[in-house]
Amino acid sequence: MRDGPGRLITIEGLDGTGKTTLATALGEALTARGLPVTLLREPGGVALSERIRALVADPGARIAPHAEALLFAAARAQLCVERLVPLLDAGRWVILDRFVDSSLAYQGGGRELGVETVAGINRVATAGCVPDRTLLLRLDRETGRARLADRGEASDRMERESDAFFARVAATYDALAADDPRRIRVLDAGRSPDEVLAAALDELADLLAIDA
Repeated sequence: MRDGPGRLITIEGLDGTGKTTLATALGEALTARGLPVTLLREPGGVALSERIRALVADPGARIAPHAEALLFAAARAQLCVERLVPLLDAGRWVILDRFVDSSLAYQGGGRELGVETVAGINRVATAGCVPDRTLLLRLDRETGRARLADRGEASDRMERESDAFFARVAATYDALAADDPRRIRVLDAGRSPDEVLAAALDELADLLAIDA
């Protein structure tokens, strides 16, 4: 757990699992409890990182797996230095939509670069930032795909990957959760948004008690 006053809560999962919905609801719930909360997303959150986000999402971009991992790490490094570390040092609760576990799952597992290889890249990028708690939203791929279709938005470069790719990503997420159950808490994303929020708050109860 972090020595400083801030708290870093990350939300992970495949696209379509409701990460943004949970992040927004969780931010409102924690703010209602009097906690100082900031919502951020990855890749993004600062100008340079948003430019990298547009690049890696571009369906027309041809990006080698190692280059992809480095681009995500670069976006993360800028976010950590420019916003994340200062916010945590100021005592804020930061809710972050994706963080290092996304790279471990998508590039380490999905792109088959290896979790340790991608973890090494990100040790440099994160400036020592480690989540106090990670909420992993688990949902079957078909339901997630249907939710994405309901949005009516064009698929980005990553969303157009094969079922085999996403199966590797999901399996890597599950392995990460099994290896670190104290930090990573798995939530059933097939439940209603209110139920998912309630479950998330339950999984943050120990941190909330400390900061009460």
